Amino acid sequence: MQRTRFGDMACSIARTMEVAGEPWSPLIIRDVWSGIHRFDELRSDLGISRKILTERLKWLVGQGILEQRAYSERPPRHEYVLTRKGLEFCDVLLAINAWGDRWTAGDAGPPNLLRHRACGRHTSAELRCVECGQPLHAGDVDIEPQTQQPAATR
Repeated sequence: MQRTRFGDMACSIARTMEVAGEPWSPLIIRDVWSGIHRFDELRSDLGISRKILTERLKWLVGQGILEQRAYSERPPRHEYVLTRKGLEFCDVLLAINAWGDRWTAGDAGPPNLLRHRACGRHTSAELRCVECGQPLHAGDVDIEPQTQQPAATR
């Protein structure tokens, strides 16, 4: 059975899922974002097999989410860092984290806290309209088909 190619769909959500929707990918991106950069450290933190981690890292590098950088020549060793594209995907992870804190944390509360470097306070993500600045929720928008090519992507 051949898997559906989400990247070929005319849908930004589907195209994003093609890049990072496999269950291990967001967790690998999260770990690199949080400062875990080396293969063995990623493997240990995630409890993932060498084969799957190798495949996922190769995929994420190929998609331009991660960049591989050598840190040792003998033996050859690499670490993984986020590209600009990968760091921007972490904004998606912030939104997922906020949802998880609200709906899955239970009585124990969130497993991690986010501290905003600019103000020094603990925070969580909140979507806002780029036009008016108001909070943005799914019930606040209408989805319309694109009828013309946008002048530039944001």
